[in-house]
Amino acid sequence: MGKRIAAVAVLFCIAVGLVVFTAMDYLRSNPPTLNLAAGHRPGQPVDLTLQTVGTIGFGTHPSWVSYLTRSPDGKWVHTTLWDVPAHTLVHVTIFQYDTGGPLRNQFLGHVLGTVGGTMTLNGKTVSLIDSNAGNGVAHTFTIPTLGIDVPLAANSSTSKNLCGAAPCTPNYVHNVITFSFMSPGVGQYPWQCFLPCGLGYLYGNGGPMQSIGYMDGFMKVVS
Repeated sequence: MGKRIAAVAVLFCIAVGLVVFTAMDYLRSNPPTLNLAAGHRPGQPVDLTLQTVGTIGFGTHPSWVSYLTRSPDGKWVHTTLWDVPAHTLVHVTIFQYDTGGPLRNQFLGHVLGTVGGTMTLNGKTVSLIDSNAGNGVAHTFTIPTLGIDVPLAANSSTSKNLCGAAPCTPNYVHNVITFSFMSPGVGQYPWQCFLPCGLGYLYGNGGPMQSIGYMDGFMKVVS
């Protein structure tokens, strides 16, 4: 009887240890949150700067496609988690370094939910990208609960100056997309890319498409 109790106790300790290890591993691997609300003055806009890359080039999944976010001190951080102030104009700049192609759903080529229903693509104001023309679309920036969708124009796959690993620098071929939107009230708002770009996964919807820090994340709106 004593041996059985001891065995159960050992197994219990092992189980607890595995739970703790799993939790700690999750905490270690969870990307950081960038606080864009720190020091914000009411009535002032905030800037959110991102880049999209075809290959992250480091970490657990170096071949995965990914977003990166520029921190307030100018460093590129591998994260898709941000804090922004409530009821504030958010100016977004995205440096898009990836290739792409035609959309499976042409609806995603429309710019939705931004100020004026438009974005600028390399300085030109547009409200739609025809993905069957030119180089198509590489990714989208989409916040479904806010009705925001912005298609990110792709670069040519034949370009000799494509960025191979993040963070990419402006000397590589890229498109610059800018747009603005008003942040809502306090809450957590999931966002993601809606263009299947998980190469090697069923229908392109696995891997980076389902992983925070890569092609989806959360915008936390704070008071």
